[in-house]
Amino acid sequence: MRTFRNRTTVLAATATAALALTLTACGGGDDGSGAKSAGSAADSSSSSSSKSTGGSGKGTDTANGTDTANGGGTSGGDGTSGGDGAAKASAGSGSEAAPLCTTKDVSISAAHRGGPPYTHIVLTAKNTSGHSCTMNGFPQIQFLESHKENVPAVAKSKPAAPVVLTAGAPAYALVKLSDGGKDENTEPVSAFSVMLQGGSGQAAVKAPGGSGIAVDPAAWATGYWTPELRNGADDF
Repeated sequence: MRTFRNRTTVLAATATAALALTLTACGGGDDGSGAKSAGSAADSSSSSSSKSTGGSGKGTDTANGTDTANGGGTSGGDGTSGGDGAAKASAGSGSEAAPLCTTKDVSISAAHRGGPPYTHIVLTAKNTSGHSCTMNGFPQIQFLESHKENVPAVAKSKPAAPVVLTAGAPAYALVKLSDGGKDENTEPVSAFSVMLQGGSGQAAVKAPGGSGIAVDPAAWATGYWTPELRNGADDF
């Protein structure tokens, strides 16, 4: 009987120990499951953060033009080519632009415009340089030694684009001398000087007519250089 009781006790103890181990194992599974869940969430968050960071990095490269500068991507390459093309076009147009005409590049003469009383003359500047050049602005005219200031320009006669003269081509400027009144304070001029804006040199121009021209400092004015004389803009 004692032996039976001892065996019963041992079996009971063994069962209790097994139950305890089972419970411990179950409790450990819960902890492990929770840890695993946390780890999975962390891994997922880390992965998501990494992907997000990678996306942001690419966005920054695109914004900074890194991909374009490195030739990455068709659109980037096209953008770079377009920028270079625009720069080359700008540089090309600048390098091909005709330089400013100087008084050595052109021959300047004067002729009466209309009949008596002669209130206007026309300046003609013919390109004799053998290459193209640009007539800038208006002629800087000094008629009298007693009046050193240049004859003022009439703004409405300014052309829309610069006047580029090919070899042998002329440019014109209408110049008002006086109002043609008998009571004007005019002075006779047989020759006068002309300078070109931006161009170097000074040209001596002979006044038209045998007796020269009569100028009034209170009335004189000049138009801009143009490829031709135009009605309206050159009427002043």
